[in-house]
This record gives sequence, structure tokens and C-alpha cells, in this order.
Amino acid sequence: MVYDAVLFDFDGVVVETPSSQRLSDALGRTYETLECPGPATETVRAIVAGDFESIARRCHSLGIETETFCARAAREMVRTQREAVERGLRSVYDDITAVRSLEQSLGIVSDNHPTVISTLLDRFGLRPAFETVYGCPLTPDGLSRRKPDPTNIEAAIADLEAESALYVGDRAVDVRAADNAGLESALLSRSEDDDPTETDAEPTYHLSSLSQLPAILR
Repeated sequence: MVYDAVLFDFDGVVVETPSSQRLSDALGRTYETLECPGPATETVRAIVAGDFESIARRCHSLGIETETFCARAAREMVRTQREAVERGLRSVYDDITAVRSLEQSLGIVSDNHPTVISTLLDRFGLRPAFETVYGCPLTPDGLSRRKPDPTNIEAAIADLEAESALYVGDRAVDVRAADNAGLESALLSRSEDDDPTETDAEPTYHLSSLSQLPAILR
């Protein structure tokens, strides 16, 4: 199939995945600033699942305003990820050079916070490569757009005025999101430890490196 656009997940595809422990620590600090002992690890899981109602229930049980918690948590999580990059604890993947050579229109659709994506794209000099970028802020609307919801993928396709597109991700949820948007998908498994069978939706392609993309897209 001929594609006129390629969309990429961000974490684990373009840049190294953020440490779940650091994100949990960031939420722990958020709870501390609000002077209450909150379940940081469980809150990370709720954010990953896009479960705003669960976050709201926890805030209510702790006597915290949900909007206040989310605003502070977003700032802390953004700061934590920025610091990881500045300290050299997180970087861009070497095979991103293959993406720079693609002739198709390119975009990013990620579940990470838009500020993090923007900051890292600037940091690694990648912003010019991508014509449209979508992330998910820590708000009810933002969390509702997390994959496998196809809303952000569909918006990116509209931005690029693409008739056919490929979505490249590294998780089962990326394949399901592509399916929900009516797109073909490529599942990137960088390590032998990654389980390509974890998805209940079969990707169109299996990749071990982004360097394999140009051959697929010719």
C-alpha cells in the first residue's frame, strides 16, 4: 500500500520511554505539596489508563480539588521528564535518522503531555521533521483522548490532509488505536524481551528498528 503520511507514537518510538518510577515519585511529591498521603503508583496507572473518574474519586476522598491536583501533577511530571533529559537519563533513539529521510508527511500522536513532547522535540532538533503533533494533557478531555481512542490520530490525519497513513507504535494499544482510526499499523519491538503477541489486534508490519521503515514505504 502507498502511504502519503506516517504517524508516530513518541515514547518508546522516537525517544526513550520515561521511567515509571520517576513519574510515580513526581506524583508523590504532588501529593506531598498538597499535604496528604496519596497513592502515587495507583494514580500513575489511572493516568495511563485515561481514567479521570478514578483520579477524581481519589482526590475527593482525600479532600483535594481535582483541578488543583491535576494542574500541579502535570507541572511536576513535565519537570521530572525535562530533568531526565537534561541529566542524560533519557535520549532520542539513534534510528530516528531513518525518519528524517522519509518523503511522506510526518506527525506524532502520543499519550504524553504536549509540553513534554514539544520540549523534547526542540531539545533533539526534531521539530522540523514533524508537521503536526498531538499529546494528552492531564485534563478530562485530554485523558479521554488517550489511545486506543482514535480522536488524536484522526485529527493528525486531517491536519496532514492524508488519504492513507501508517501509524507506528510500540504497544498493543497503538495497534488498537490505529485499527479504530481505520489505519494500517507497524508494531515496533526494539528488544527480544518485547512480546509482539501481547496485542489482540494484529499489526500490518512488525519492526525491530525504525531503519526498516524506508523499505516499507517505498
